Amino acid sequence: MNITITGGTGFVGRSVVNELLRRRHTIRVLARRPDGARSRFNRPVDAVAGSIADPAALERAFAGADAVVHLVGIIRETGDQTFDAVHRQGTENVLAAAKKAGVGRLLHMSAMGSSLDAPSEYGRTKAAGEEAVRRSPLDWTIFRPSIIFGPGDGFVSLLAGIVRTNPGFVPVIGPGTTRFMPVSIREVARIFADAFEKPEASRNSFELGGPETLTFDEICRAIAEAVGKPDKPLVHLPLWWGRTLAVLMAILPEPPLTLDQLRSLGRDNVGDVSSTAAVFGAPAETLSAGMREYVRPNLRRDSLVGI
Repeated sequence: MNITITGGTGFVGRSVVNELLRRRHTIRVLARRPDGARSRFNRPVDAVAGSIADPAALERAFAGADAVVHLVGIIRETGDQTFDAVHRQGTENVLAAAKKAGVGRLLHMSAMGSSLDAPSEYGRTKAAGEEAVRRSPLDWTIFRPSIIFGPGDGFVSLLAGIVRTNPGFVPVIGPGTTRFMPVSIREVARIFADAFEKPEASRNSFELGGPETLTFDEICRAIAEAVGKPDKPLVHLPLWWGRTLAVLMAILPEPPLTLDQLRSLGRDNVGDVSSTAAVFGAPAETLSAGMREYVRPNLRRDSLVGI
């Protein structure tokens, strides 16, 4: 198939593109900087300059495509890149351009826990994007992953850095009881590619979660074990402290914590993955097993001598 990917240069996108290339699909990537995008994958891809806010760029990117995989999403707002502009309006732009280009198939990445009454703007706008997809005449499939882990992720890697560098203890904002279903990037990429080969995926949505349901505390403990700091205690900090910290961090270009992210901690990030397992097979890779590939224990300075 000729498949165009939006968000193909991101953490999830790179793995999805490489999995589709392994299955001999022809891939085109919509990218703001196409020259850099062409060399990011296992095999060459066609790259078109532009963004999902640009209808002309979408028209060029979708010309001749049999299918579109829409992966664009943001975890924090910057300038005109608001949650609504990206998750809702951007998705509506993609759907309109795909219909105009005669694209028959669309895979859309949302997020587990998204709903119109979600505590975070991220979750509400992701849900609005889903609603637009469901109204579309295209042959669509929606995937709703929990937190995704793997080399280059923005969740486990960030927490691993905090665990390594914070002296004496692991700071946890709130009670640490919010539940997640961490899923491997390899499993996510496999399932996206499988969707083109599964008639049952047509006009259905699927929750993507790993084999374990873990609290935030349990995730932090697993990361502490992975970085060689299993004895560091977890210290729970009040939510007001986290809100204050988020407000202060808002001046940074890429703040590691935002108020919207804090709001999302108020609701479990879990879902019913039984239909996903029935169609695609159940993801089997656990968080602890997956982290061994890219989260390493701290090395003492003298252990580096002679390496």
